Amino acid sequence: MAKKKEEEKAEAAPNPGPGPMLQVLAQYTKDQSFENPNAPDSLRSDAGAPQINIQIEIGRQMMADDTVEVTLILKADARREDQVAFIAELEYAGLFAFQNVNAEEIQPVIMIECPRLLFPFARQILAEMTQNGGFPPIMLEPPDFAGMFREEMMRRASAEA
Repeated sequence: MAKKKEEEKAEAAPNPGPGPMLQVLAQYTKDQSFENPNAPDSLRSDAGAPQINIQIEIGRQMMADDTVEVTLILKADARREDQVAFIAELEYAGLFAFQNVNAEEIQPVIMIECPRLLFPFARQILAEMTQNGGFPPIMLEPPDFAGMFREEMMRRASAEA
């Protein structure tokens, strides 16, 4: 009896159809560079910790068949006074496919969710680059990709006005 009621409920419930889907098709390093122009002087422990400037950018390129390449660009510039300690740059990308995503939701998926999926891998590569260069690994905190997206949308809206 209980089984029959469950079947009736299942038949009566509307089927909303497949939900939004985001799939990672590939992840890869597009470009990677580490410069240590003042080594071995830049590696001296008595020189103190360098000031590190971090920049994060997101690039995107729409491909065919509802796929997009999203590139996470990380740049770290470390200096002691006016001397460069190191420069690390990484372009880490992913190829993503999405289905059943509304038009108004595509940009947030591309600019928030895709970079969020790529970030842990890019952070690890950047940390290993700086460590292999003789410095402590840079351990970045996850950025607020939603906040970055909102700022970009506000910047675009003010540029159009």
